[in-house]
Amino acid sequence: MRIDVLTLFPEMFHGVFHASILGKAQEKGIVSLRAVNFREFSENKHQTVDDYPYGGGGGMVLKPEPIFNAVEHVVSESGKEGAQAGRPPRVVLMCPQGERYTQKKAEQFAKEEHLILVCGHYEGYDERIREHLVTDEISIGDFVLTGGELAACVVVDSVVRLLPGALGNEQSSVTDSFSTGLLEYPHYTRPAEYRGWKVPDVLLSGHHANVEQWRREQSLYRTWSRRPDLLDAAELSDKERALIRRWEAERSERQ
Repeated sequence: MRIDVLTLFPEMFHGVFHASILGKAQEKGIVSLRAVNFREFSENKHQTVDDYPYGGGGGMVLKPEPIFNAVEHVVSESGKEGAQAGRPPRVVLMCPQGERYTQKKAEQFAKEEHLILVCGHYEGYDERIREHLVTDEISIGDFVLTGGELAACVVVDSVVRLLPGALGNEQSSVTDSFSTGLLEYPHYTRPAEYRGWKVPDVLLSGHHANVEQWRREQSLYRTWSRRPDLLDAAELSDKERALIRRWEAERSERQ
C-alpha cells in the first residue's frame, strides 16, 4: 500500500512515520508513507498557496492550483511505479465538515492500494477542490484543529495497523474496540494477584469456551454502560438482549 500526505508541514510526520508500528510496517515493505509539501506545486515564484476569499470575510483560503497539481503529480508518479495496478487512488480531504471517521471507514481504506490525504490550513479550501478532486471528506471529531496534519496521522495509524503483517498478532485488530461493533473486553496479565486485586478466575481456568463467553459478556456490558449508542447497530442474540434488559432493570432498581 502507498499513502501520500499532502501538507504544508511535512516535518510534522517525520517522527510519526518512522516510529512504532508505522516504522516497522515500512521496513517490512508493507506500506510506503510519504509527506509531500504541496507548496512546491504552486504556480508562482513566491510559492503562494492561499489567497483572500471572494466576497470578503476573515481568513485565507487554500488555492486550487497547488493541491490539484500535487495530487496529479503523485498519481502520475504512482502510475509509473506500478503502485496503482489500474485502480485510482482515494483522495481524502481532512476537514471538520467531513464524514465522522470510524473503524469501519478505516477498514474500508485499508483495502485500497493508494491513499492521498490532503491536509488543510487557514480558513478552508477552495470549493472546487471538494467538488472536482477529492473522493472522501473525513473528520475525526466535532472540534477544530489548526490544520489537518494531526487528523491525517490518526487516519494513517488506524489504516496501517489493519494491513496484513503490520501487527505481530493478526488477531489483535480483529478484537479491537469498534471492530466487532462493541467495545473490547477487559484485559489482565501477570501477576494473578496484585495488591489484593485478583484476576477473574475464569481467565485462569484454561476453559476456552468459558473464557470466550466471559469476554463476550464483558464486551457487551462495557458497551452497554459506556457507549449504549453502539448497541443499535450491533448484532446481538436473543440471550444477549435479555441480558441487557436484566442490567437495565437492575439499574432502575438501584435508582
